[in-house]
Amino acid sequence: MRDVLEEWRPVIDEEIARILPQKIDEAYLTDYFGSATYSYDVDAIRVALADPIWDLLDRGGKRWRAIVFLLLVDAFGEDPEEYLPYACIPEILHNGTIIVDDVEDGAEKRRGERALHLVHGTDIALNAGNAMYFLPLKIITRNPGGLSTRQQLDAFEMLTHELNRTHLGQGMDIRWHNQRGIAIDEREYFEMCACKTGCLGRIVARLAAIVTDQPDAVERKVAEYAELMSVAFQIGDDILDIEHTLDRAGDFGKAFGNDIREGKKTLMIIHAADSAPDDDVARLEAILNADENTEEEILEAIDILQSTDSIEYAREWAADLAAEARGCLDGLDLDPERADQLKTFTRFVVDRQS
Repeated sequence: MRDVLEEWRPVIDEEIARILPQKIDEAYLTDYFGSATYSYDVDAIRVALADPIWDLLDRGGKRWRAIVFLLLVDAFGEDPEEYLPYACIPEILHNGTIIVDDVEDGAEKRRGERALHLVHGTDIALNAGNAMYFLPLKIITRNPGGLSTRQQLDAFEMLTHELNRTHLGQGMDIRWHNQRGIAIDEREYFEMCACKTGCLGRIVARLAAIVTDQPDAVERKVAEYAELMSVAFQIGDDILDIEHTLDRAGDFGKAFGNDIREGKKTLMIIHAADSAPDDDVARLEAILNADENTEEEILEAIDILQSTDSIEYAREWAADLAAEARGCLDGLDLDPERADQLKTFTRFVVDRQS
């Protein structure tokens, strides 16, 4: 699977650079955003928009959402290169959410370097992140794939719906990790993941179905596939945060004990709260609620998760969701080789090491 990622990632980055060049000029701004009413300050827009966005993009990222889009298009029997600009939509959105999430979470690191708001300032980071929610709309408006008016409208309506639900998920997550105590259940956690992470996956799949003009039933099944895979990815990401903390962070690119420092209520935390002795639960809540944590406290919290087998519990859930995602593709009229690759992605998001 890594070979597929390595093959397509530079292609995606090249296409994103056509949508938002690293070195913008007056001609680009006029073409993409319309003539200035008075006069654009090109340098200001570059410093406040292009520079922070490309700072993040140049740090890496697997671009797997864009690549799943292209695999789906290919699986539906269309040429993926004809739809490269659309593949950038979920990738641009994803990176925009990262920038804003890091501000909201007070994160210190992202992809191995200081978070963007610490490098460029909170104001610039928020503006850049928010701009990345809207840039994809320009792609649909410019219609590089020659979509019908109905397909364009479907794409607009789909993005509006899914992005609204994304913010519901983020709102739940913020509320929970700012809240004292562990007072949520697993169904609420899965709904948060389905909104916050799953909706970006659904955008990937639904957009691929829309641009290739698939029936509604097919769109629903691939959307379910992508949502389940994305929830499995989120659980896997939470597990990686714990495992790489035990390995002293390694190449994961986040700060030591990041999720515990932020007080995040992950599936592992919820399971431990339901399984551990009351004294351990109280201690876990105290660590999660503290304004600052020592490394010893973070490791103490992880000890509690290990004592209740909560890490393995979460791993089993991720594997089950990935298997359910694979089942969604059965019975669809997909190219067999591409269908196998799409199924392999569900294993990759669970088994990855970074």
